[in-house]
Amino acid sequence: MKLPILTLAAAMTFGLILAGGPARADSDDAKWVAQCVKDNKDEGQTVEVITSYCTCMNNKMSSNETRSITQWEKANKREMEACSTQAGWKGR
Repeated sequence: MKLPILTLAAAMTFGLILAGGPARADSDDAKWVAQCVKDNKDEGQTVEVITSYCTCMNNKMSSNETRSITQWEKANKREMEACSTQAGWKGR
């Protein structure tokens, strides 16, 4: 069951990166967002909410950032709160 969910999340992530926001999608963006989705899979949110949150966070980060989204969010609470609200994250 987890493999189809992660596969769906990866496909949605790739689609959101290509379709949404500015055209700054790096080749690493899909990898970073997929890792963020995986890191947050047990947070009680839908895959759509997590993917939206992770994509938003990724878009706020510099292309030169070396930390993962999960690491970066801990040092950037304002961005985390904005992306949580935008994604519809419940309980944050």
